[in-house]
Amino acid sequence: MHATTAELIDAGRALRARAARSAIGTGLDFDRDPVAILEAQNATRLAELVPLRWTRMAASPFTFYRGAAAVMAHDLASTPMSGVTVQAFGDAHLSNFGLYASPERALVFDLNDFDETHPGPWARDVDRLAAPFAVASRQNGFGDRCAHDTAAAAARAYRETMLRAAGRSARDLFHDMVTIDDLLTRSQETAADGKVRRQRARELERTATKARRRTADQAFAKLAATGVDGELRIVQQPPLMFRPDRAPADLLEVPEHYRSSASPDVESLLHRYHAVDLALRVVGVGSVGTRCFILLCLDSTGSPLLLQAKEATASVLEPWTAASRYTHMGQRVVAGQRIMQAASDPLLGWTESEGRHYYVRQFRDMKGSFEIERLSRSLLVDYATICGGVLARAHAQSCEPAVIAGYLGHGAAFDNAIGRFSLSYADQNERDHAALRDAIASGRLEASEG
Repeated sequence: MHATTAELIDAGRALRARAARSAIGTGLDFDRDPVAILEAQNATRLAELVPLRWTRMAASPFTFYRGAAAVMAHDLASTPMSGVTVQAFGDAHLSNFGLYASPERALVFDLNDFDETHPGPWARDVDRLAAPFAVASRQNGFGDRCAHDTAAAAARAYRETMLRAAGRSARDLFHDMVTIDDLLTRSQETAADGKVRRQRARELERTATKARRRTADQAFAKLAATGVDGELRIVQQPPLMFRPDRAPADLLEVPEHYRSSASPDVESLLHRYHAVDLALRVVGVGSVGTRCFILLCLDSTGSPLLLQAKEATASVLEPWTAASRYTHMGQRVVAGQRIMQAASDPLLGWTESEGRHYYVRQFRDMKGSFEIERLSRSLLVDYATICGGVLARAHAQSCEPAVIAGYLGHGAAFDNAIGRFSLSYADQNERDHAALRDAIASGRLEASEG
């Protein structure tokens, strides 16, 4: 017999005895060398790109935080948890949210970059999301009051969204998504001040316009050109885009390799394409050094398809949770993405080459993100609210939301705990960033420009 919503809420409320809401984010283990944790990740990375990783992470406390998911996973392992497991994002920092095109060509705001997705405690994702808002608030010069309030806003939006989800049917939640039109409507409804409404609308429209321009055709025009042999080739842009000296030849057959992981209609589509060129592309901050290939594919008419094959390794959460049910890490990423996203790229799939696992997706299909350094205090709080709500929606796809809702309740105990934690972790993040810079200055690590 299935439990009722009321029973699930009561079960969630009872979990407060296991981990008090005020204890969330306490008891962190900082008895570690953050640089050593990051160095350990380099064992399987391209050695020639690792110095660029250090350069990007050393740029600021915010960029350090972006690349330090493994450090935070270690730190959070000792914190009190409610015991409720979800399909966790694993790296829910604020730069891993953004716009993209749904299969129906609607512009959707949701999670992206699922490299670290893995079943795990829901609160670790909230911690990972809230803390960078404190880091960004400080970096933008807004001070600790704004840092606390912005992080708490993310937690409050998560809690309130989960409370609403508890009263909705599983089918309704399954079809739920946040479009750019939804964001525009909400931004106007929740702002009492006309100036704020106009500011919100301008920033949303600006970001949406940029995303709509970032189409596959625009990427192809920028990245491909006819070579001296008369064949289309990817334009080399070293050191950030280049043809490696020894490229995995079998990756040029990715459409053949990965098509069986896609749905039958996509499999049929991929049969019409063949890969003609490949280039290695340096991406992100924490991902620098992992293998990420751009594939140029053509059909019989010469029409292009750009695919991205990105290396997938074990999630940073796995050492602190149960082992993945998937032996193929590309499949792990794709499965997690399909569960958590409201709408996913229909060309998602996975493959492998030379013993390495990859997940495959379309390259640059109306993807866009908000520029954090452009956001005012009020817009940063707005963005925190949006991200917190979207994370809750994603978690609700893999759990009974009423249990988490019962645990969180209607009061602000959880919100304030997350606000306090985020300030504390921002302090630690600054110390870790300083440790990285010291390691570079001492010669322990080699950094490079790029």
